[in-house]
Amino acid sequence: MSGAHVRTHGWGWTHAGRARPAIAGLDLTIEPGERVLLLGASGAGKSTLLHGLAGVLGGDDEGDQTGSIVVDGRSPSDSRGVVGLVLQDPDSQIVMARVGDDVAFACENLGVPREEIWRRVRWALDAVGLNVPLDHPTSRLSGGQVQRLVIAGILAMKPRLLLLDEPTANLDPEGVREVRDVVAQVARETGMTLVVVEHRVAVWSDVVTRAVVLEPGGGVLADGEARDVLVAQGAHLAARGIWIPEHPPRVPELPSRARGELLMRADELAVGRSPFGQKEPVVAASGLSFELNAGTTTAILGVNGAGKSTLALTIAGLLRPAAGVLHATPALADGRGAEPRRWRSRDLLTRIGTVFQHPEHQFLTGHVSTELAIGPRALRHSDDEVKQRTSELLERLRLEHVADANPFTLSGGEKRRLSVATVLASRPRMLVLDEPTFGQDSQTWRELVLLLRGLVDDGACVVAVTHDEPLVCALADETIRLGSPQGVLR
Repeated sequence: MSGAHVRTHGWGWTHAGRARPAIAGLDLTIEPGERVLLLGASGAGKSTLLHGLAGVLGGDDEGDQTGSIVVDGRSPSDSRGVVGLVLQDPDSQIVMARVGDDVAFACENLGVPREEIWRRVRWALDAVGLNVPLDHPTSRLSGGQVQRLVIAGILAMKPRLLLLDEPTANLDPEGVREVRDVVAQVARETGMTLVVVEHRVAVWSDVVTRAVVLEPGGGVLADGEARDVLVAQGAHLAARGIWIPEHPPRVPELPSRARGELLMRADELAVGRSPFGQKEPVVAASGLSFELNAGTTTAILGVNGAGKSTLALTIAGLLRPAAGVLHATPALADGRGAEPRRWRSRDLLTRIGTVFQHPEHQFLTGHVSTELAIGPRALRHSDDEVKQRTSELLERLRLEHVADANPFTLSGGEKRRLSVATVLASRPRMLVLDEPTFGQDSQTWRELVLLLRGLVDDGACVVAVTHDEPLVCALADETIRLGSPQGVLR
């Protein structure tokens, strides 16, 4: 099998309802078998380009195209089976109820013989390190396991052009290495063409042969052999928000500070979820005892499947504890009782704000500015106060240019910043954030770190689920480290 040939000429795409194109005037040629790292600041159009190459951009009702884009001389929409795409939101690519069936789905649609399908299924699952039975329910996988499953399904297709959009974002460090290594191995063995979008270039720098840096708004900022681009132009690219290992974003050293008042306490806490159709939760993590204080940041760490997101949602009052005690103190509850899960949604607004692992799960409106105003309006703030809060957040998190856009058309990094901003708009005393720095370039990462530090300095309590080691170093006063995967969780 040989890799696919890619060519764009003056290509661009403008999402419906947006005044500015997501990408414009792109002239790019990728030769068969090339392994390309696609870089650019958050919002530069990286995901849009991958969607264009995969042929999944819609018609006139979803946007307008300029120029041309072809794969092996044909429209991407006519290149069935040639292109495989792993999206930023892996949940959106799960189509079957069982793991084996989900990996087999694309192969079946391509008419691969049955015996060959199941050989590929087992190979792909083993390659990505997803060690579950073929009949394991897809609904009972952790976020990191879902990521592995989607990659396995695409690899089983054996595409000639493999497109990966932040493929390791929700994986623990060991999972990152496993996925990177298997993609590199498959690319070498098959000769497929590979295009990877990844903010953290160190992960893929030894795998790719070429780096292409998109200029926000259109065109190419840099293009060449990966090492030459990253070394020769490292300082310049870092100043534009690219994650260059030798030029990390600078933040002041984490200051030592006294703990504020106790807000929440856990004693021998167990957390879990109830599978569909069952009343009793399956325990994901247990024996957890900790305290959460005002003016501190606590990072929840651990391997994929260890229960991090489940613990975060339990702390946030969105899941019932499976066992043990989780109590809010009067300083946080303010007359609403000690069990956050019993509070009304309006009570949570100013007490505990939650950012989900997948930003799309918390968007409710068709405009970014309207999304930001939901919390303050629910709290009956004046129009002037609502406008002031939303304007400040739009500016601070670099979302001003998309204030009138539909949240679902934003880039992955922009969606993440918007999800954080919607919580900050209500100014809760405690923030529970699941992978808050996903999809951020180095500049927006720094802005988020400084913003969260400022909130903590003002007395807020931040709880963050993360695999981002620099974030832990820059923010965390305390850590909760969960052990090996156990039970069922998401």
